[in-house]
Amino acid sequence: MTDMRDAIVVLLAGGQGERLWPLTRDRAKPAVPFGAAYRIIDITLSNCINSDLRRIFVLTQYKALSLSRHVRAGWSSIVGLGEFIEILPPQMRVSKEWYRGTADAVYQNIYSIGSERSQYVFILSGDHIYKMNYAKMLQQHLDSAADVTVGTIQIPTAEAAHQFGVIEVDKDWRIVGFEEKPAQPKESPHTPGLCNASMGIYIFNTQLLIPILIADAEDPKSHHDFGKDILPRIITKHRVFAYNFVDENSKTSQYWRDVGTLDAYYEANMDLVSVSPVFNLYDDAWPLRTWQHQYPPAKFVFGDPDRMGVAIDSIVAPGSIVSGGRVQHSVLGNNVRVNSFSEVKESILYNHVNIGRHSRIRRAIIDRHVSLPERTEIGYDLEADKRHYHVTESGIVVVVRQESLIEEPDTA
Repeated sequence: MTDMRDAIVVLLAGGQGERLWPLTRDRAKPAVPFGAAYRIIDITLSNCINSDLRRIFVLTQYKALSLSRHVRAGWSSIVGLGEFIEILPPQMRVSKEWYRGTADAVYQNIYSIGSERSQYVFILSGDHIYKMNYAKMLQQHLDSAADVTVGTIQIPTAEAAHQFGVIEVDKDWRIVGFEEKPAQPKESPHTPGLCNASMGIYIFNTQLLIPILIADAEDPKSHHDFGKDILPRIITKHRVFAYNFVDENSKTSQYWRDVGTLDAYYEANMDLVSVSPVFNLYDDAWPLRTWQHQYPPAKFVFGDPDRMGVAIDSIVAPGSIVSGGRVQHSVLGNNVRVNSFSEVKESILYNHVNIGRHSRIRRAIIDRHVSLPERTEIGYDLEADKRHYHVTESGIVVVVRQESLIEEPDTA
């Protein structure tokens, strides 16, 4: 295997996450909680550490305070001498604009990239859920003598239509064409019925990346995006290959999710509490890391038949107390309190949520620091819910604090 010390990572974590609103009202998309104990960015950072990528620039932009605090508190101590996980907010060194696209975000940090002696630059996104060994991708990059390698995943052509950038490859996986969200995606020559969708993962030879970014920045017609602009421009001039996703999730089906909509985000969390979830949080061979306060163990109290504290088919994080309430098929974060005679079903509760007595909650996402009064009902009368909360077309109710803070007050 190649020496991963020759590579650095630029992790794009500035996403505004408009389709996840109101969960992104007070936080950046990569900082949105996932699976009770994690934030979305933790998945990609775990992939990096497990792949021995230890020099990582995290590019932030929108509402990044809680994200920056989380990365500093939970990830900075993992790396060693000569290694780093460094937050880079927009610095306006080479532009007076905020990031105008993925390529522009990397371009505006070109000095930081150039200051590191690296042969290869990984460009990753901080808002997808998947397990991937980037060392395998870099090994193929070297074996094929590629200038650029693009991570791809094979999905049914019907699912890719209007949804994904689709890569056209030859028999050797060299990229010969690219279409952004085509109506009729071209099939992969390797697997009929499937096409090669871009995962937004790239490896560039550093010596090539820098002049490409400079040329793109000077092009007034460019969207300054890797998928829309950079990739179509370079496939005929350079050796650009696709790397077919190899899943480290140890399941029969591949798992890669863009949890960019409320419905997709909700379903990904609900999968975690199934008996055999598709995405495995409990894999010692590919551990997922995060940071959290030192909470006491979760507790379940009262054994009376009409007042029993239980959680069934659920994930419950430390510090939470189910006190005479009933939790089913739900995800509970840290320091959650479900009080007596209450019922929580098919819901996601963030840290510091309090459910008052005799309440009924169903198919809801409840943001941190929300305290629901006694006898609250959510998810049973959607027309009534719409008068108070955000409700998706599929009927998921999203409850956030009434006051809109500029940022989350802390990382707990």
